[in-house]
Parts: sequence; C-alpha cells; structure tokens
Amino acid sequence: MPRPIRATLSASALAHNCMVAKAYAGGAKLWAVIKANAYGHGLERAARALEAADGYAVLDFQEAARLRLAGIQKPILMLEGFFKPGDLPLLNKYSLTPVIHNPEQVEMLKRTELAAEIDVYVKVNSGMNRLGFTIESLRPAYNAIRMHRQVRNVTLMTHFADADGPGGIQAQLEWFSEMTKEYGAPRSLANSAALIRYPETRTGWVRPGIMLYGCSPFADCSAESLGLKPAMTLATEIIATQQLAPGERVGYGFAYEAVGDLSIGIVACGYADGYPRHAPTGTPVLVNGKRTRIVGRVSMDMICVDITDIPEAYIGSPVTLWGEGLSADEVAASAGTLSYELLCALAPRVPVAEIP
Repeated sequence: MPRPIRATLSASALAHNCMVAKAYAGGAKLWAVIKANAYGHGLERAARALEAADGYAVLDFQEAARLRLAGIQKPILMLEGFFKPGDLPLLNKYSLTPVIHNPEQVEMLKRTELAAEIDVYVKVNSGMNRLGFTIESLRPAYNAIRMHRQVRNVTLMTHFADADGPGGIQAQLEWFSEMTKEYGAPRSLANSAALIRYPETRTGWVRPGIMLYGCSPFADCSAESLGLKPAMTLATEIIATQQLAPGERVGYGFAYEAVGDLSIGIVACGYADGYPRHAPTGTPVLVNGKRTRIVGRVSMDMICVDITDIPEAYIGSPVTLWGEGLSADEVAASAGTLSYELLCALAPRVPVAEIP
C-alpha cells in the first residue's frame, strides 16, 4: 500500500480564482502567471483550468514548449526573456513574447534575423533594482528594439517591490510614469497585490500569480475575504499514536516537552514531502476536520500532532496540512514563510490528483 499522503488540485477553484482576477482587471487583459510548474500545481493542468486568461506567463523555454506541445495556442510571455543567441529562434518556433531587460539581450536581438515578427516587452527598473533598464539605458534600448524590422509591438512593464506591504506602489509608479511618458507604449504593471489594491495599475496587461492559486498576497487580508478558493489541498493520515505523560518529550532534539497528559498522532508527511522543516510547535493542522497543532520538530517523513482533544482520532484518521479548511497562508505565517514557498515546494514523491 502507498503512503497515505496526497495532494488534490481543484480545477474549479483555479477557474474561479481566474474569474476573480479578471473581475479586478476590468478591461485589462490577463497574463496568468504559471511559472515554477504553476506554483507547484502542474503546468498543463493549471493552463487548462485557467483557460479564461488571455495568455500565460512562464519563466523558461521548457515550460513554453510544454504548453505548445499540450496544444495551448494562447500568447505566452517569457518573464526573463532569452538567455543566449541560440534561444532566439525559439521565439518564432513557439510564438513567444520575450521580456527584454538588459542591454545584452538588445544586442542579441539586433544581431538576429528572425523568421517572423514578434511582440516584445521592455522591462523598466522603477526602483526594485532586480531586472530592468534604468533611466540612462532605457532610451537607447527602446529605440533599438523599436527599430528592429521584425519587432511588431512593444509594451513597457515594471514590477512592484512592495505592492503587498506598507510602502505601496506610489513612488515606483510615479518614477515609471516619468521614465516612460514620452513613449506612448502600452503598459503592464499589476501583480496580484497591485491588481487587488491599486486600480491605477489595471491597464494594458495585468500579471496575477499567487491569487490564481487561492492564496492572498497580503498578510493582513485573508484569501477567503478576497473571494478566492484554495486550489491545492495537501492531505494525509495518522499512521501511529503515542501517549505522553507530563515531562515526556517527543521528536528530534526532544524539542517539545509535555506539560500534561498528551495524546500524539504521528502523521505521514515531512520535509521530504514539502512541509516546511522550520514549522514550529503550534503550527495549525486539521485532524478529522478539527483544528489542532503540530508539536516538536518536523522530521523528514513524519510530523507529530496533538490529538488530546480529538478523542476519536486514531490510525487512519484524515489530516489536512493546508488547503480546503486551512489556508496555506496561515500555515506559512506560522512557519515564518510565504504560501508561495509551500506550494512550490510540494515534492515529486507526493501523488497528485486533479479534481473538478
């Protein structure tokens, strides 16, 4: 018999979240960001469920090729563009739109005769200082790209560093607007947080990511309050139980000591399955649909959970680690990380089943 751990991925939740994003977007078109294997949800699976999107945004050419081989015909945006001259023919082969963000890419494009016209995104560094052209380098780059006879449309984009935080977007948006006011080109601005919170970014093409998977981009605002549904549920079962007397300890390093009589359920899941190893005692979990907590350290293959107040729990009792009934956002916050990391870290050894 296989281990009882499993992940279920809800196509209907993905489709619902996409419609929520489109409602926020208004008249703007929507790139569904499905990089990193669709945040752990499965690239082709997510693309099918997110069919209401106007296009898909990915990171590398392998992801793009997989989408085309799966029969996906919608536009595909390459978020980091191309990396070497040999990549450029793939833009036509797979009908891709590259993001150009450095002078080296401009030079590669200038030296290349493409088989057909392409659209291009030009990324502007508006203050995040990660990717993009500065105020000094933008004009020559934009003009060179615009003059390439096989470049059809050029869109200007930027990325906000603190759309989900107290800093907001105003400073970056003002800087971007000042840098690009002379070009009159279409714009692509909004990630999930900006799309939800800042209407002024709902222009051209928007680029939601985490909200499509049913998680909130905000620490102070739940996914449920935004009308989002969890798309991934990680579930397992209790495989053993232990009874602890006061003063007895459990797990590696004896990290947790019982202060009273304690019933412990041993759960088939660990950091080798993608559960965060640094999740502390108190991280929430559901057993038989009832809320409880993990105790002690997360092991490679097992987690210990407190079932003292769930007397009906025993070997075979269902356990939800995140998803339906328990937001990945809350689990991630308890573990000092983000839901992005939980979803992306789902291990290949965990069986995945798609549900309607």
